[in-house]
Amino acid sequence: MTKISYQRVLLKISGEGFSGTGGFGVSGPELNTVAQQIAELAAMGVQPAIVVGAGNLVRGTNLSRETSIHRATADQMGMLATVINAIALQDVLEGLGTSARVMSAVEMATVCEPFIRRRALKHLEAGRVIILAGGTGNPFFTTDTCAALRASEIQADLLIKATKVDGVYSADPVQDADAVLYEKLTYQQVLQDNLKIMDQTAITMCRDNNIDIIVCNLMKKGTVAQVAQGDKTGTLISKG
Repeated sequence: MTKISYQRVLLKISGEGFSGTGGFGVSGPELNTVAQQIAELAAMGVQPAIVVGAGNLVRGTNLSRETSIHRATADQMGMLATVINAIALQDVLEGLGTSARVMSAVEMATVCEPFIRRRALKHLEAGRVIILAGGTGNPFFTTDTCAALRASEIQADLLIKATKVDGVYSADPVQDADAVLYEKLTYQQVLQDNLKIMDQTAITMCRDNNIDIIVCNLMKKGTVAQVAQGDKTGTLISKG
């Protein structure tokens, strides 16, 4: 079995990971790329937990700004949309031969299991990937905060923030050719400089529970496996 540096990993995937950049809906090629990265992790002996967003389907904050839909209702719509991404990912993973279970904070007994911490741990210990949908089950909380919360609950060794860029840059690398990729940052730097990596609640929760964060490019083949092996990939955020 491949040598790994992190036994239990929580992978946060935004809704954009399920569609093309700025796209809408679920894209087959993008979904396959995501599933293959996760299947590779599981095959290495890592215990992966996945938190999915749903910006490819519904963005609650935008919807509430643009309509008379209350923010709480818009966020609930977003939570339901995460289940669509989650069950799609579950089926593709199982098509690759990787056992997976969707667990939702919003109960939907006919399509997935409720999130119960002890049951989630049993799935991980049995070698199943758990896909965590429904956010925290409460409005006004981002899926980043959900990722930090679930990582704390399952005692993850690492939280991977999966993006479509190679890590955290000093500026937008698309607009600034001189943008520098940070190799390491501390939680305090992220909070003080208000770097838009994850919301501050999520960063603080990871700091308080001593969970390292690595920001990396999910769309590059093998990147997530390299992270699990301890290779220098992406940007590491830790106590420093």
